[in-house]
Amino acid sequence: MPGSGDFYGTLGVPRNASQEEIQRAYRKLAREYHPDVNKDPSAEDRFKDVSEAYSVLSDPETRRRYDAFGPDFRQVPPDVDPETWARARAGAGRRRARAGAGAGRGGGWRGGGAGFGAGMGEEVDLEELFGGIFGGRGGRGWGPVPGADQEVGIELSVEEAYRGGERTITIEGLGGRRTLEVDIPAGVTDGQRIRLAGQGGHGSDGAPSGDLYLIARIVPHPRYRVEGRNVHVDLAVTPWEAALGATVPLDTPGGEAKVKVPPGTSSGRRLRLRGRGLPNPRGAPGDLYAEVKIMVPSKLSPKERRLFEELAATSDFDPRKRS
Repeated sequence: MPGSGDFYGTLGVPRNASQEEIQRAYRKLAREYHPDVNKDPSAEDRFKDVSEAYSVLSDPETRRRYDAFGPDFRQVPPDVDPETWARARAGAGRRRARAGAGAGRGGGWRGGGAGFGAGMGEEVDLEELFGGIFGGRGGRGWGPVPGADQEVGIELSVEEAYRGGERTITIEGLGGRRTLEVDIPAGVTDGQRIRLAGQGGHGSDGAPSGDLYLIARIVPHPRYRVEGRNVHVDLAVTPWEAALGATVPLDTPGGEAKVKVPPGTSSGRRLRLRGRGLPNPRGAPGDLYAEVKIMVPSKLSPKERRLFEELAATSDFDPRKRS
């Protein structure tokens, strides 16, 4: 059910789904529910649920923690054994039941400003949980404990991923609401982790805080398709431009480019623009591939019709014959 915390159910895939199956499901649902495409009032919330589920399940380490700890996985400190965590939760639940206290529902971590977050279901008191394991000390007396690393997804358009820049994000968690100004580097790729040192969970007894990782998600675009650092786009040309050759303008994430269409170009031909894909701060940028789509007028003027009829009568070209 969307928004239930069952990320597999949100994407409609089984728990043993491969990474390829998860990616295919995400792309299909993202195209269906993206607010720029789907104007249904509920589409934006559905899109956020889908993006949240993908941000967790597409990362092998995050998925492993989710499989082990369920919706509470972001609360669990690093290196905690799943069986120990399960026993602690069960013991805490029995103690609350005996005390007559109802289990509270918590909102958990949310990634405001990034477009989606991660609901954590039932809120868990870590000191209460671990107090049952470590002799009732509730975490006190262990000495300094470093803060846990945390993750939140951030949605980027293809243009934002290309140029980077400043973004303001708001994070709501157990420690309250925080607003951060973050610098998105140019050339961010889908799934890339952006580290914000010391912005994660707070340490205890003077120990350092953990790090916050922004997980970049490039949202589907109506024109561009991104694969790694390469960008793919359709290039519409006229029949005479394809036949005679031409130089035509093309919008790219980095601005307008001029594309040389060789004479005799057919639909489906890919023209490569070297270095016009996503930038790479540590190496060569990606490329842009323009796929030719030959377009014909939907309505012909009388003169255009006569010219096409003359061409049809004159030319012996038959594309259905193999040369």
